[in-house]
Amino acid sequence: MYTNNCSDPCKKQTHVHEFLGSTKFAEEGDDRHNHRFAGISGEAIPEHGSHVHKIKTRTDFLDHFHEICVTTGPAIPVGNGKHVHLVTGVTTVVDNHQHQFIFATLIEAPAVS
Repeated sequence: MYTNNCSDPCKKQTHVHEFLGSTKFAEEGDDRHNHRFAGISGEAIPEHGSHVHKIKTRTDFLDHFHEICVTTGPAIPVGNGKHVHLVTGVTTVVDNHQHQFIFATLIEAPAVS
């Protein structure tokens, strides 16, 4: 996944987000299927007065899996100083097909007020 700079003990860690979702269906007939995925984003990356996160994960396995490697959209405020991120894209091509996906991350630090 993503690595931090472990050689810098003074580096301040930034927040991450949990995510989960399902891809859209692909293929036809008996081969029609979708996949599920879940994980933790990379740390916040400042961008255009907001920030984004990198997401890299694999889908579940249904005789094959797909990789998801994408950058989130900017922060979307949801109240109480919390935010989420919109994520859209397509998986890698495997077995001559790919899947579209769209989801929102979960809020950062949900148990912290």
